[in-house]
Amino acid sequence: MTYKKEKLYYILVKIIAQNKQANRLYDIEDRIEAGIELTGTEIKSIREGRISLKNGFARVKNGELFLSNIHISEYKNGSFTNHNPKRDRKLLVHKRELKRLIGKQKEKGYTLVPIRAYFKNKWLKVEIGIGRGKKQYEKREDIKKREHQIAIDRELKKYRLKR
Repeated sequence: MTYKKEKLYYILVKIIAQNKQANRLYDIEDRIEAGIELTGTEIKSIREGRISLKNGFARVKNGELFLSNIHISEYKNGSFTNHNPKRDRKLLVHKRELKRLIGKQKEKGYTLVPIRAYFKNKWLKVEIGIGRGKKQYEKREDIKKREHQIAIDRELKKYRLKR
């Protein structure tokens, strides 16, 4: 759990799920925070940490933003009121943000991917990234950069230990 100081009061942020593949598969250019419309058993299941953002994406349908293909497991104590684990969920964003997202998504190659889900105070928020899919050679370059940085850090650590 982390705390952010904002306007003389603290906001509690607890990360529930992360999409680790999003940064590897997409070049994320912009991020927005969106609320999500859920049923009772869905929020209870999420509080238990039973959510997966893998393979998820957001799309605009009839002027509204929906999050598709994320998996929220059924609530174990739910009965006939349990939800469908793979249903589309409505995201809550401001109109101007929605217009910006529509404009970006219409450009060739851009997609909207969920990056992480977290509780901000008592509300569930989803961070949506606007990104372009990486090519195979771009992924290899990222791996080379990461390995090079690890080697540099390793050498610096050796040098610090000698002093």
